[in-house]
Amino acid sequence: MFAQDKLPEVTSDINLFLTLASTSDKAVQDYNISKITKKWNTSFEIMTLEVMYFAYNTRVGVKLVTLLEKKTGQHFGFDFNAWYSYLWNKSEVLHPDYAYFKSQLHKSLDPKFEYYFQGYQSTSNIRMDEIRWGGVVQDGIPPLRNPEMIDADQADYLEDDHIIFGIAVNGDVRAYPKRILAWHEMFTDTVGDLSVTGVYCTLCGTVILYKNLHKGTTYELGTSGFLYRSNKLMYDKKTQSLWSTLEGKPVVGPLVNKGIALDYLSVVTTTWGEWKRLHPETTVLSLQTGHDRNYGEGVAYKDYFKDDVLMFNVPTTNKKLKNKQSVFAVRLAQYPYDPVAISTNLLEKKRIFNLVIKDQKLTVITDRSGGNRLYNTGDIVFKKHVGTTQLLDENNVLWILYEDFIENDQGERLLRVPAFNAFWFGWQAAYPDTKLIK
Repeated sequence: MFAQDKLPEVTSDINLFLTLASTSDKAVQDYNISKITKKWNTSFEIMTLEVMYFAYNTRVGVKLVTLLEKKTGQHFGFDFNAWYSYLWNKSEVLHPDYAYFKSQLHKSLDPKFEYYFQGYQSTSNIRMDEIRWGGVVQDGIPPLRNPEMIDADQADYLEDDHIIFGIAVNGDVRAYPKRILAWHEMFTDTVGDLSVTGVYCTLCGTVILYKNLHKGTTYELGTSGFLYRSNKLMYDKKTQSLWSTLEGKPVVGPLVNKGIALDYLSVVTTTWGEWKRLHPETTVLSLQTGHDRNYGEGVAYKDYFKDDVLMFNVPTTNKKLKNKQSVFAVRLAQYPYDPVAISTNLLEKKRIFNLVIKDQKLTVITDRSGGNRLYNTGDIVFKKHVGTTQLLDENNVLWILYEDFIENDQGERLLRVPAFNAFWFGWQAAYPDTKLIK
C-alpha cells in the first residue's frame, strides 16, 4: 500500500475530532468538545458533521448537534441530508489535514478505507466533503468477476418483459439481467477478447461499460463503498485511487491528473424478449453467481425504485423532470463540456430522433422495447422504421440495424456512439449545465 512515513504531521485539531469518534470517556468527550468550541472555524463544520454521523443519537452526537447548530445558525438536528445540502451549497472550506481525518475516521469500518484518502487531499479533483460513505465495506456489494454465462435457451428464470443490459463486443453477445446485477452493481470479465468492466449504479440508474486496458495498463476495478453526488465511486486494486463511475477516470488518489480515462463501450437497456429476438445467439448470466441472493425480478432496491425519494441527497435537484425520470445521457469524448440529456419519454414517441452536438450529427434509434442506441449518422437522415431491424432514409435507401453500426447494401456503415440511460437527478448533479431535451 503506502509507506507510513508519508503520513502528515497531524494537528491537535484532528486528534480532537478523532478521539471524539472513539472514546466513551465522558470527561475526555467534554474536554475535546470545549476545545473544539474555543478553536472553532468554518473548516470544523464538515468534521463535526461526519463525527456526528457515526455518533448518531449518543451523548457525543447530541452535543455535536448542539454545537453545530449554535455555530452555523442552522437547525437541522440529525437530518444529515439537510446538513450536507447546507455545506455543499457553500464554497468548500477544508482543514489542511481533512484528508487524513477522513481516512482515520473511516478505517474503523474497513481498514482499506484508510488508503482512499491518506495524504492525497492535493490530488483530488472533486469536492472531498461530498464523498460520503454508502453503508458498505470495500466490495461489500460484491462485483461479479468472470461470472458464469449460459445459453439463452437455458435461461428459464427470465420472462420476456424482464429488464436486461445488453452488450456486443467483437461478436460476443451477452445479457446481464437487472434482477441479478442490481445485487452486484459491477461485473469484470473478458468479452470478445477485451477485458471489460460493467458498472451499474442503482442509485443513479446508470449502466456503463468500460475497457479496462488503457495505454498498456489493465485496471482491476471494484466497488469502493463511497459515493459522490449519489453516484458510486469505483477503486482500482493496485493504488486504491477512487474513480468516477460516469467518466471512467481517477478522481482521488495517486492516479489523478495522469491522463487516465477508460474508453467507453456501448450498452443498451432493453427487455429480455427483445434482446433474445435480436440476438438468439446471446449468452446470459447464470443464477449460479456464487452468492446467496434473492434474484427475483424487482426484488433488489424495490423500495428505492417505487418512488421519487433519494437515498443520498445531492447539492441541488432540478425539477424540470422527476428525480428518477430516465434520460438518455450523451457526452461526446470530443465535446465533454456539451453534455445532453434526452427524456426517454420523448424518445419512446420519437423513435428516430436527430441530435446535433457542435459539428456532430447523430441519431437516437429507439426500439419497440424502449431501448435507446446512438449512431453517428452525419448527413444521412432516416424517416422510418421498416420492421424491427431496418430503417429507411429520406432517399429511400434501406439500412440494417446492428448493435455496433447501421449498414446499407452498399456496405456503407454508420458507427454506434457509446451513450447510456441515467436518472435525471444523478446526471444533472454531475453535469449541472447539461442541455435537457424533453
